[in-house]
Amino acid sequence: MRGPGILWMLQTAAGLSMAGPMFVISVEYLRTGRLVGGVLFLALGAVALYFPTYFINRIGGPRTWLRRRFKSDGDDDSDGTDGGRSNPLDRLRRR
Repeated sequence: MRGPGILWMLQTAAGLSMAGPMFVISVEYLRTGRLVGGVLFLALGAVALYFPTYFINRIGGPRTWLRRRFKSDGDDDSDGTDGGRSNPLDRLRRR
């Protein structure tokens, strides 16, 4: 069985570095009886913990980045028209 990859470890570290302080604040709020603030910080910490994973899954990983980069090198049209299929960044690069 393979262990977690380096990208997964980086995602987890980024999520914990953002969410850790929020979890500490939420525990303190809950301990002192400020229930609404504690629950809000707990929910915000859960979102911050998952956000790097969501972001990487949304844009793809390093293999996807490389595949997109090498695929777009040979797909340019000679007249610069592509029927609106390219993304805005590619259109700006062709100007």
